[in-house]
Amino acid sequence: MASKIIHVIHGPNLNLLGTREPEIYGRETLADIDARIAARAVELGFSVEARQSNHEGDLVTWVQNAGLSGAHAVLLNAGAYTHTSVALHDAIRGIKTPVIEVHLSNPHAREEFRHKSWVGMAAKGTICGFGAESYLIALEAAARL
Repeated sequence: MASKIIHVIHGPNLNLLGTREPEIYGRETLADIDARIAARAVELGFSVEARQSNHEGDLVTWVQNAGLSGAHAVLLNAGAYTHTSVALHDAIRGIKTPVIEVHLSNPHAREEFRHKSWVGMAAKGTICGFGAESYLIALEAAARL
């Protein structure tokens, strides 16, 4: 039987949601977003395991563990590591579990350094630019994989 667990991994500075640059990232807190994801996951017949870290190595380990545990999918908002982390790219490529890259804002409409995504190069797909709804859109996509 396929796993009914979707891992949600939040990267650096996402613990500051609700107060950090709300004009870009919105006013919802990370706890608010995680609660919305968990509620929708139940409706879709899944459970979620959500985590946040400001440390790149934690994110790499969690991606690897999701793959090793046979998770159904991973929703990954790697924050700034999106644009710098070859290690996350390699971790995603190293597992069979599909990873969906998620962003609250649209990196392509922002500073040029945000236009390259190491995560996106390895991910199954990318959802960005819809605020907290980006996670729910990604969850819907993951449930259908």
